[in-house]
Parts: sequence; structure tokens; C-alpha cells
Amino acid sequence: MTVQTTRRLVRGPGGARAAAPTGIVHIGLGNFFRAHQAWYTEHAPDRDEWGIAAFSGRSAGLAASLQAQQGLYTLLTRHPDGPAPEVVASVSACLPGSDHVSFLDLMVRPETRVLTLTVTEAGYRRGTGGGLDTDDPDVARDLEALRGALRAPVTTVPARLVAGLAARRAVGGGPCTVLSCDNIDGNGPATARVVQDAAAAVAPGLAAWIADTVSFPSGMVDRITPRTDDSDLAEVQAITGAADASPVVTEPFSEWVIEDDFRAGRPRWEDAGAQLVTDVTAHERRKLLMLNGAHSLLAYAGPLRGHEVVAEAIADPVVRSWVDAWWDLAGRHVPLPGADLARYRDELVNRFANPAIRHRLAQIAADGSQKLPVRVLPVLRAERAAGRLPAAAVRILAAWTLSLRGGTPSDPMAGTLTDAARGSMTDAAARVLRVLDPELADDGAVVTAVAREAGELTERTG
Repeated sequence: MTVQTTRRLVRGPGGARAAAPTGIVHIGLGNFFRAHQAWYTEHAPDRDEWGIAAFSGRSAGLAASLQAQQGLYTLLTRHPDGPAPEVVASVSACLPGSDHVSFLDLMVRPETRVLTLTVTEAGYRRGTGGGLDTDDPDVARDLEALRGALRAPVTTVPARLVAGLAARRAVGGGPCTVLSCDNIDGNGPATARVVQDAAAAVAPGLAAWIADTVSFPSGMVDRITPRTDDSDLAEVQAITGAADASPVVTEPFSEWVIEDDFRAGRPRWEDAGAQLVTDVTAHERRKLLMLNGAHSLLAYAGPLRGHEVVAEAIADPVVRSWVDAWWDLAGRHVPLPGADLARYRDELVNRFANPAIRHRLAQIAADGSQKLPVRVLPVLRAERAAGRLPAAAVRILAAWTLSLRGGTPSDPMAGTLTDAARGSMTDAAARVLRVLDPELADDGAVVTAVAREAGELTERTG
């Protein structure tokens, strides 16, 4: 009788390459980072100079399970005709986000030249107008702690960045770059804004030093990456023969467009397929409005018609017509040629319809209060400024309002939103819009249209 043994992911002879010395510190040890930035670094020709020390966000368990595998994990790319696995070895160390001492120690090293982020829109703690939300209790607590001691433990991302940069400054550290990999319009300036606000609040001269020493380039990131479930773990083991506690599944498509503004060097990501440009604005706008905006529409309207994943929703002719209407509208506000947008729409349909990717709508629906202001509201505001009332944008807000009335959302403003969505549809629409943008809530035509569309969606899908 033959006894089969399960392999483990290991580095060294017979396994993956040795861990590279740390050149990048990353915050946000989630699936998207591992399918995207870590993958590009793995495929860069100078990867042996740019190991990544990655800190988890909310899950210390993920850091522990990955560290037990020496930072190795399987990336399973789901092609329509079958999956393709590869072991990614670019993450040299995995640490819990609570390990503030290690974070500061890494930030003062001259070898650390880039700090990257995948912390979702909510992680930047932005208030009205895009500045740091100093009324946020967690932000206020962190700022007070840093005023007392710049090495004090803190938890919010802006405060952690300020603490790390302050530590670097204290030892005479050289230039570095902070690169956001999150879906925020102008994510470079947005990151710089909250960091500068926090720095100005805690230490004289720190904000000026950051402005002189640290660059904050913008970037556009794109790769659909669902959450990993138990069936994915079993599939990876069946295909590879290796037990992997933290594999990642993703789609074949990947895109990364980066503003080439790095103060102290970077990996040769362009040789792995990234585009280095002087201005990412058009690419960023295209992705945020057309892919992410359509995702939000699917996330809130799809469940009204009984769908759970993107592929099911896009196959529904009614939902598809809603997506096409949104693309027709959003495309008017993307500064790219029509032929480019038409090609991008065709790519999106194929990506959404990939039967091998089970991208759950509930995952996309999370944090709507943070996502909709950058995915939908720019189009709505531009249309209103032109004297138009855009039905496709109204539909997304109406579907979101209905989702809020249906249960407790996964959102940093969950309590406020649940309360706002109660009562008559007109009152609910006004209160929900006020959470997003007080000016919209004062626009009677928009409030009436959202309430009316919510009623029509209920009739058509109920």
C-alpha cells in the first residue's frame, strides 16, 4: 500500500528561492496585495533585491499562517479553461499589524526605500473634503498618543505612516516613497494629504520634512481577486500536492499603471508588465468609474434579482442592460478615446463573465460609504452641473439604499447608515445621501429620483 505524503511550501533546495532582503514595507497583507503587487515583484528581474516585509491589517492569524510558510503562498490563476498555480516568494516576512516596534525598526533602515499600502478606501480615514478625519475617535486617540511620544503604539493607517516616517527622520534616514495601491481617485495626493495633516498635528517640522523627503506617486491597480474559501484550499492541494493554508485565487487579467516618481529606487515592475507613466489620471478614472462603478451596481442591484456572484449577475439580461447604461454614462467622463473605452468594456464583460471566478457580490458591497463617493458621485455631480439627472447613477444609489434597508451593512458607518435608511423611501433617500454628500441631499430632484427608482426596483425585483 502506497502512503501519499503532503508537501509543505518551503524555501531552499527543492523549494522556492531564498527570501530577499527587505526593500519594501507593505501594510495590508490581504489577497489583493498578494495577487497584484507581490506578484509583480515576484516577476521583476531584480526581485532578489526587493523582498517585501508585509504587515497584516485586521487579521493577525493571516500573518501567522503565512509566516509559518516562510511567506510563501500559491497563487491560483483561474483561466476559463482551467486553473494555473504558481508559488510566489516575494514576501520575505509576514508580521501582525500590531507589531509596531518591528514596523518602526524596518522604516528606519536605509534598505527600506518603498512603503506600499492596500488598506481599502476606509483605511485612509478621510473626512469631508479629503483631509484627515480628526473627529474619528481612533484618529484622535492616535494623534494624542503621538503628541506624547512619536514611537507610541498607534492603529490607524495615517498615524502609522507618520510614526514610521518620524522614526526615519529621527535617525537621519534618507528619501523614500509611499505608494498607495487602493482604489481612490488621485490616491497619491490623497495619501499625502492625510499623512501631512497627521504630521502637522503631532510634531513641528515633520510635515515639511515629509514634503521634502517622501514622494507619494499615484497608481491604478486592477485584478479581480475573490476571497479564499475552503474549496480553494482543497483545490490547491489537489492540483499541487502541497498543503497551503493561505492560497490566493485570481483572474488572468492584471493591470498596474504607476506614476514614475520614486525618491530612492523601485523594482523593475515594468519588466513584469506594469506601466510607468507621468500621469495616471485617465487610467485611474477609467478603472474607478467603469470597472469599480459597475461592480458597485452589480453588488447592490444583483442581489435584488437573486444573484450571489458577479458572473451570475452579468449574465442576467436586465442587470446587463443596467451595466451598459452605466458604462454609456460613465464613459462620457473618462478622458480617453472612444475606441479605447469600447475595447475596455468588452474586456470587462469577458472578465465579469469568467465562470471560474466566484467573485461574491457581498464582498464587493462592503464599505459603500467609502466606495461610492469615488466610483459614482463624480459622475453624478458632473451631470448635475450640466443640468442633467443621470438615471444610471441614480439607480446605483437607489439599489444601495435598498441594500441598507435590508440589513446591517459591512461598512465603517454601519450604524449611521442603518438608521438613515429607515422610514419612508423619500426620507431614507435624503438621509442616506446626506451621509455621502450633504449637497446632494439638498438637491430635491436627486432625492426624488433616488426614492422613485428604489420603489421601481422593488416592484421589478420583489
